[in-house]
Amino acid sequence: MTAGRGDACDLLCLDLPHAEEIRAGLPALPAVETAAAAARALGDPTRLTIAAALYAGGELCVCDVSWVVGQAQNLVSHHLRQLKIAGLVSARRDGRLVMYALTPRARVLLPMVLGDAAAVVEG
Repeated sequence: MTAGRGDACDLLCLDLPHAEEIRAGLPALPAVETAAAAARALGDPTRLTIAAALYAGGELCVCDVSWVVGQAQNLVSHHLRQLKIAGLVSARRDGRLVMYALTPRARVLLPMVLGDAAAVVEG
């Protein structure tokens, strides 16, 4: 590699059989788009905090989540909707309340995103 081009090979060195094997095993675009949406959803500090609250609390209503994270209910509701669209949160109506919980996928993903901070959430 030469100076100024440290991120590219200086010659074509393609191992075609190996590269094709990797290419054939990559997930399809729709699956990658779904995963990217989930990653983006957890990339927002407020949504990540809300997800951490749901991880620690199980199933919570908007009022509880709002109190726990110290944010206005309308803001929390907006972020819960975004997490739901990303497939990280499920919602169910319980009378006049809407209860939110992390999906199984989010329960696996969240500790990986939080890293060492997950230990605090897990207790």
